[in-house]
Amino acid sequence: MSKLSYCLIVLIVLTLSLTSPAGAQDAIATHPILPAGYSSIKVFDRNGRFAGRILPEKRYWVPIDRIPAFLQKAVVAVEDARFYEHGGIDVRGIARALVKDVAKGRLAEGGSTITQQLIKNKYLSGEKSIGRKLEEARLAMDYEKKYSKSQILEMYFNEIYYGRGAWGIAQAARVYFDKNPDELTEAECALLAGVPKNPGRYNPLGKAADVGRRRDVVLKRMTDLRMISARQKQKLRSQRVAVTPPDQASWYLSHIRNLLVERYGPQVIEAGGLEVTAAMDLNLQKLAEKTLRDGVKRVSPDLQGALVSLDPATGDVLAAVGGVDFAKSSYDRAFLARRQPGSAIKPLIYAAALEKGITAASVWDDTPVAYVRGANQTWKPRNYGGEQYGELSLRKALAYSNNVITVKVLETVGVPYFVEIARNLGLSLRSPNDLSLALGTDEVTLRDLVSAYTPLANGGLRAEARTVLRIYDKRRRAWTDNPPAVTPAISPAAAYVTTQMLKDVMVYGTAKSLRKFSQARPAAGKTGTTDDYRDAWFIGYTPGVVTGIWVGHDKPRPGGKGFTGGAVAAPIWERFMASALAGRPAADFARPETVVAVAVDPATGYRAAPECPEQREEFFMAGTEPVEYCPAHGGELLMPEPPGQPMPEGENQEPAATDNPM
Repeated sequence: MSKLSYCLIVLIVLTLSLTSPAGAQDAIATHPILPAGYSSIKVFDRNGRFAGRILPEKRYWVPIDRIPAFLQKAVVAVEDARFYEHGGIDVRGIARALVKDVAKGRLAEGGSTITQQLIKNKYLSGEKSIGRKLEEARLAMDYEKKYSKSQILEMYFNEIYYGRGAWGIAQAARVYFDKNPDELTEAECALLAGVPKNPGRYNPLGKAADVGRRRDVVLKRMTDLRMISARQKQKLRSQRVAVTPPDQASWYLSHIRNLLVERYGPQVIEAGGLEVTAAMDLNLQKLAEKTLRDGVKRVSPDLQGALVSLDPATGDVLAAVGGVDFAKSSYDRAFLARRQPGSAIKPLIYAAALEKGITAASVWDDTPVAYVRGANQTWKPRNYGGEQYGELSLRKALAYSNNVITVKVLETVGVPYFVEIARNLGLSLRSPNDLSLALGTDEVTLRDLVSAYTPLANGGLRAEARTVLRIYDKRRRAWTDNPPAVTPAISPAAAYVTTQMLKDVMVYGTAKSLRKFSQARPAAGKTGTTDDYRDAWFIGYTPGVVTGIWVGHDKPRPGGKGFTGGAVAAPIWERFMASALAGRPAADFARPETVVAVAVDPATGYRAAPECPEQREEFFMAGTEPVEYCPAHGGELLMPEPPGQPMPEGENQEPAATDNPM
């Protein structure tokens, strides 16, 4: 041994003999005692596939008599073979470590006893210095005087880190094996005994080769110390250990956790013992997480996003993603964040207009109008870029997301009536006296907005968003079902005609980039972009799936020109829906008997006369279809226009298909 090693050992011994005890007064159990018979809350998807678990956040303490004797022996063997012989420091171990220090020219971590490791975890930093090692050794000696070996080992098991967020043996047994410590097998104990050396590398969910080699080290040390026989070692090496897989749907599990706490109180998480069947489709959830993450990063790594996908018939939330990276930010932007929807609110206003007897073929003038807003102030809504297009059919006004016409429609319908319709659709909007609601100025969550679109795809029936199908209580051996909540919101005819209008959004309107998708599979949808390009939305649907996308910054700020629902959110929607619907037959929306189709002149909104240069089939709620032929092309005006449908004047000017920021 070198002079340096010898001197350091002498220094440590002298320091320990001259210093007074640290006088540690901490109670042994620093957390609640682990309840017996606990089992975690397991979550399965709608097809019975394991999605993950909901574990308690509290740490629990496990008494030494509930920690398997095999695990105690294994840890002593691999971490501190002379644990029951030394008084807190192992002079032989220190000597070996110091020799290595001198050879390598640096301080190594070797030589620490179980007591020293406990001290380092409880009180000291990870700094590698002589000073820290001396303090560690001094406190270790003090602990050995104050506590028994059994107590020290108990504290060690409850304080050591086991990787994957698991502090202490109680959390480790749950995280990796979904058990209490006293239920662990010898093969499982052999794996856990090797973890503290390097928790990130050797935990049971690490690389199989690394974990296996570390287990073999543990078993060899136990064999060398005659704790087990060579035959036992081989038997344990050959045993296959089933490790509980990590959670596969963190966003969805987090929402279910919040839902359970809301319904049953926070104690339900600590009690455990539930099996939850979620409405989630695990394959779609994984697809949604990847598609959103990749799609948002394509735009900017600083952005956030959210995705919600529902079955419109039942309200089942097939996939829900609250952000681009759960590990970095677990805040749920799909269910909790309230943002202005911009033009994504407009389809609901147009549906209300249809219920009032206004038709998709009616022609409106987008000349701006000033509105008095109190205190002698006026508000004059304008279109994107300040353009003015003259007369447009209601169908085209929605496809092009015309602001001025939408405000005029809302004024004609009446704000209180629209607010009532919105309430039926599941949206609680503010004061029924503000025409700015037409531009999506009230805040909503993505979940609620997507749910409000379900009647458009579901014949007017609103299905409340549902994330839990049923819950099994293992203690009571009882099931609790959560049936769908479906209520009429608008008429089937209004839903169908609105959908037919929204198809045009994806053909020549603000989401015309989705034209190819809509040609392959009947679909409808609407973009939304808020003022100053702060929020980008797209809510779109087929007969079987409604999906909404939001992209923006957590702290709202402009995304720059071009940051629109059509350019940012719609492509993400398309990538998700194309994969989600792959293999499903393409189906069109069912037309109710209360809808009639009539050929009209789109420039005037009247029934097409033989001389009309342009004709198209338009859908009407029965009783609202035009009966007069187009007076501009040879028809005879038999009666005045219905309310809310201005008399046509001049030729229509086609606007450019740009995503309106409102």
